[in-house]
Amino acid sequence: MANVTSTMVKELRERTGAGMMDCKKALVECEGDMDKAIDFLREKGLAAAAKKAGRIAAEGMVDAYVDPNGTGVVIEVNCETDFVANTDRFKELCRDFAKHVAVSAPANVDEMLNQPFYDDATKTVHDLIGEATASIGEKISIRRFARFVPADGMVDTYVHMGGRIGVMLEIKTSDITDEVKVMSHDLVMHIAAANPLFVCREEVPNDNLEKEREVLTQQALNEGKPEKIVERMVEGRIEKYYKEVCLLEQPFVKDPDISVKKMLNGKLDVVRFVRYERGEGLEKRHDDLAADIAAEQAKMKK
Repeated sequence: MANVTSTMVKELRERTGAGMMDCKKALVECEGDMDKAIDFLREKGLAAAAKKAGRIAAEGMVDAYVDPNGTGVVIEVNCETDFVANTDRFKELCRDFAKHVAVSAPANVDEMLNQPFYDDATKTVHDLIGEATASIGEKISIRRFARFVPADGMVDTYVHMGGRIGVMLEIKTSDITDEVKVMSHDLVMHIAAANPLFVCREEVPNDNLEKEREVLTQQALNEGKPEKIVERMVEGRIEKYYKEVCLLEQPFVKDPDISVKKMLNGKLDVVRFVRYERGEGLEKRHDDLAADIAAEQAKMKK
């Protein structure tokens, strides 16, 4: 077996644009022959996949899954276009990745990519992404995931609008009755709609509160309020802030006259939740048809 050095891996990566692990595997398979390794990557479609690595992938879907043992997963997988995101192939891929997280319990995305795929140990998750990218023709990436294992209760999930929003909730309860299940599902749908940031006011970091107080104080002063009543006004507005960001204090979406805490009526406790919205914080691709046509015309003139 040829000695594959880091310099050889670096050269192959520069020549093909393929991932480092793929380059190393190709060189090992081809006993250090650079040209054969290049052909190996092309045949596997991995070089083509790597060329797509610089593209913007802000579409895709958020999927949620609870396995038979009660472990829950919510995951965001991105692609480049909503057309691909709506295909059965892409949806199956997302569900496969969610199942992998449930079974293999990776600590983060990087660890997940290097794990043997739960249903086929001959491939890593990274290998599957490369194959899917090559066959689908778009950059595909796993952005984030969360995994909940309930200690004394259950996990519930909800996916809204075909994967635009995904919610996972862990509750604690002594008895998982039908009523509790209904309340839990009302709660995950509420989280999807109301977008709380914390479970309760005790979870709000002091830094958040101090920043909010500064903003509210300046707002009150700008409104011309006397300084002696500004502090009282700010504290009143902080109470309103709690009702906006804390799940238990929010007005329940199905009955805004009561809070979520009152709706739950002590029948279950919220342990934690996570809410993902597809593509939030990512740069979106803006297609410019006129520019694309002009570029193609320029190519034809050359």
